[in-house]
Amino acid sequence: MEKTLLFPFTKDKLKDLRAGDTVLITGTIYTARDAAHARLIDMIDKGEELPFKIEDSIIYYVGPSPAKPGMPIGSAGPTTSYRMDAYAPQLLDMGQAAMIGKGERSPSVWDAVVRNNAVYFAAIGGAGALIAKCVIDSEVIAFEDLGAEAIRKLTVKEMPVTVVIDPQGNDLYKIGREKYLQSVGE
Repeated sequence: MEKTLLFPFTKDKLKDLRAGDTVLITGTIYTARDAAHARLIDMIDKGEELPFKIEDSIIYYVGPSPAKPGMPIGSAGPTTSYRMDAYAPQLLDMGQAAMIGKGERSPSVWDAVVRNNAVYFAAIGGAGALIAKCVIDSEVIAFEDLGAEAIRKLTVKEMPVTVVIDPQGNDLYKIGREKYLQSVGE
């Protein structure tokens, strides 16, 4: 069943999501990849103010291509999430509501998702041009020197994602693997 998630993205709105749910996200999300995450953690360690409020935020792991004329963003497909695994638990502990990426996460990220009643969403790899059509506005808000990896504030409308790890700890990748093994008789 398809669900809609509207800004602000509070933990209360996430609590009923389950692994496998398809969700259409509308509102403000932020982009950051590994270089930006390293800088965010460095800022936290130095006690500096972050470029956006972490609490109730969604970070999309993406480094979009340049925008075509008249478009707010270029192709915006997800980056492999494990690159952020060293940083994600700390941000989740600070109140980050969710992450969007692709691929499996480490046990420490899984623990942090469950501990913080957060969610890990997957976006479809290879569908960057289609995802870009959901972006209404894009603004670089930090680390412009990182180019495609700069932090952007995106306004999205009905961006399709799938719940991979839900607040109860259900993991779609594990569930799918178990169902497959059962189907082949192992």
